[in-house]
Amino acid sequence: MKTSDFSVLIVDDEPNIRSGLAKGLASEADRVETASDAEAALEKFEQSTYQLVIADVRLGGKIDGIELLRQLGQTHPQTAVIVITAHGTVETAVDAMRAGAFDFISKPLDLNLVRQQVRKARQHHALRIENQQLRSRLADAGQISNILGTCAAMQDVFHQIRQVAATEATVLIQGESGTGKELIARAVHDLSPRGDGPFVAVNLGAMPESLLESELFGHEKGSFSGASRQKPGCFEQASGGTLFLDEVTEMSPKSQVDLLRVLESGQFIRVGGEQLLSANVRIVSATNKSVQAMIEEGTFREDLFYRLNVIPIEVPSLRQRREDIPLLVEHFLKHFCDRHGRPMKQISPEAMQTLVAAKWPGNVRQLRNVVERMVVTHTDDLIQDHQLPQELQLQDNSNAPTATACTLAEAVERCERETISAALAACDCHRENTAKRLGVSVRTLHYKMSRYGLH
Repeated sequence: MKTSDFSVLIVDDEPNIRSGLAKGLASEADRVETASDAEAALEKFEQSTYQLVIADVRLGGKIDGIELLRQLGQTHPQTAVIVITAHGTVETAVDAMRAGAFDFISKPLDLNLVRQQVRKARQHHALRIENQQLRSRLADAGQISNILGTCAAMQDVFHQIRQVAATEATVLIQGESGTGKELIARAVHDLSPRGDGPFVAVNLGAMPESLLESELFGHEKGSFSGASRQKPGCFEQASGGTLFLDEVTEMSPKSQVDLLRVLESGQFIRVGGEQLLSANVRIVSATNKSVQAMIEEGTFREDLFYRLNVIPIEVPSLRQRREDIPLLVEHFLKHFCDRHGRPMKQISPEAMQTLVAAKWPGNVRQLRNVVERMVVTHTDDLIQDHQLPQELQLQDNSNAPTATACTLAEAVERCERETISAALAACDCHRENTAKRLGVSVRTLHYKMSRYGLH
């Protein structure tokens, strides 16, 4: 079948309605087929693909139209569903739209109105195909979202993104902090059939356990103190799109069990609620830790890891792709000069050599912050080597002191300063996270930062 084809499946237990709609919509689609109930419709999807389903809410059989809509949302999220009913109640319409319906029509059917809705669905399908083709062309040119990279390691990552994007497979992105894992998750989403849907990101490491369940699954009004209204969680907000779970290894054992249950069943319940809701989302998760080591330590569930790690993507550190540093520096220079209204700046060859040779424990995020700092704080058009941040100079092995050049106390202080500076960069200058990473109190961190001039 060509990508531009538009096929419609009509699901209704009344033969007259099925045949009438099939004849009336023959001119609006390339192919129109019918099914008498939801079970027959699902069987048809095993043999073929449809871009639009028109289904009655009340169907003969064990599955009604709303449940058919939910199941198709999980297995064929690119298929639009128009729900029809003889009752036309507000509650039915709300249920249908919450489950992901494209539109809602009441019986008795107005054929002209149905044709209008089919045309609208066809236009939406054509726009989605056009967007996917545009994203694919950009990806083939090495321009995936905002990710830059010409080295072999990044080209491998781009290849993986293109391969996995077209599927519904769960993805686990692993790499050091600051390597751009969320950008990669967004690229997987943008290039996927769900690219027109929402992309919802949640940082599990920054979420207290007491709030995590409500954040992910939502809550009902009055379910706990302060719950003054019903609130949809991330799974509902991301319906039809992608849910990105960052720092997934920071979840508590209980939260891991809750997430595993949703991944296995495809359903969840709001806090304080009773109704089972469908999780019509694609899961992409990320971590900067060794999951295998955590499994061996007993801090992360092995069965959850297998659910998340269907497709692994390993992101190289900036140290593993030094040849991309000049490209990234030029990109960030232009970006921040435009953003802050500064004339375009240049980097001297010596300064670029230092940037390429630096250790970059904070990876691309640290490089981005360093370039922005230079754009904001330096008035010269040419940034010289001696104007680079001091921590980069200290990381340069060629400038490292010999064993007799300093006392032991001085060497210890230098090492401590470099360690704190690297931790700040890795945590994007978030002081509480930095203190936690270093195993000291925030007060101690403030004292050390003041002592070494790290602001």
